[in-house]
Amino acid sequence: MQKRRSVAFHTLGCKLNFSETSTLSRLLEADGFEKKDFDDNADVYVINTCSVTDNADKECRQIVRRIQRKAPESLVVITGCYAQLKPTEIAAIPGVDLVLGAAEKFNITQHLKDLHKNDSAKICSCDIEAVTGFNTSFSVNDRTRTFLKVQDGCDYSCSFCTIPMARGKSRSDSIDNVIRNAATLAAKGVKEIVLTGVNLGDFGKGPDGEKHTQDFYELIQELDNVEGIERYRISSIEPNLLTNEIIQFVAESKRFMPHFHIPLQSGSNKILGLMRRRYRRELYAEKVAVIKQFMPHCAIGVDVIVGFPSEDEAAFNETFEFLHNLDVSYLHVFTYSERDNTKALNIEPVVPVHTRHERNKILRNLSYQKLQYFTAQHAGQTRKVLFEDHNKNGMMEGYTDNYIRITTPYRNEWANEIVEWKI
Repeated sequence: MQKRRSVAFHTLGCKLNFSETSTLSRLLEADGFEKKDFDDNADVYVINTCSVTDNADKECRQIVRRIQRKAPESLVVITGCYAQLKPTEIAAIPGVDLVLGAAEKFNITQHLKDLHKNDSAKICSCDIEAVTGFNTSFSVNDRTRTFLKVQDGCDYSCSFCTIPMARGKSRSDSIDNVIRNAATLAAKGVKEIVLTGVNLGDFGKGPDGEKHTQDFYELIQELDNVEGIERYRISSIEPNLLTNEIIQFVAESKRFMPHFHIPLQSGSNKILGLMRRRYRRELYAEKVAVIKQFMPHCAIGVDVIVGFPSEDEAAFNETFEFLHNLDVSYLHVFTYSERDNTKALNIEPVVPVHTRHERNKILRNLSYQKLQYFTAQHAGQTRKVLFEDHNKNGMMEGYTDNYIRITTPYRNEWANEIVEWKI
């Protein structure tokens, strides 16, 4: 009897990657593989990479070296954005056996059938222009909250970003298929779905790039009617695509949570222009004001990049003051790092790395203050918390509808349940 092969996964990067890793895992388990934890010994290790920052690239290389030390005979497969952008570079890392680009990621079972440990890695990739298909992905049993991919790729051309080169043009699932997936997840006992994509607000383009007749606003209207799913969150949406009708719908919905994550990237219009963003700070402030008008209790998260080329002290202070005065709840702060083949490489002057790190610390501190203030505003209120099924040293965590994290001693009966909680 042939021994059942085992596989372990490691995911770098965004919620979209987590949804895809979960789907790859189900594909291999259906093909007879036994799933193992990444720290265990496995016959195959799959690393789903990110390439948004230089750290993600470095982390991938470090993980491969770690596998080589503990399991030198195991197969190592690299996929994800880094694999699409730099397949030859990855194939040269000692220990890597297979590199799967964007078009081949979901053909992993076929590629593993005839793969053997040898001296040179096999590259299965193509030009990103040839990537036009959409692969449905969602995470199950990995987290209490499930990430459901409804959109992929991006047609924007921000000067700092490699995502269009790594994931291709914007394309979406159909609304009918998204609804079917949501119903499937509801039947599995999932309480909360996080809608994910590269550019969610651009939902509506089919796999061939043709425009559907339906858009993101119509998608969320349909999802609101799926029985069994108690919560939805919108993972991230561009400010220029966040319409007032979407905001008003979320405010009136019982299932869509009062929580938006809206990329800003800079509070300086000069820097936004150099970044080739499709809005200015005035529009961003207007969207925050509309959200707070309809939902004063709404959590608003912000992506911001520090150290972008030509960001002088005045431009950074503009960003700081803009965020300081804005009624937002927390920040995700990214330190700018140079990415090959991006237009930002031609912008000068370059901000010294130590200055980038100093500015990162300043905004992280502001984020801490913002979150403390937002949480304090709700002290004494009773809000609904969905607790996760993870026992962390006798403690468990959950989130209120408006994304305030709650920690309490672990109680088994609260796992994956929504509990009324006084903050």
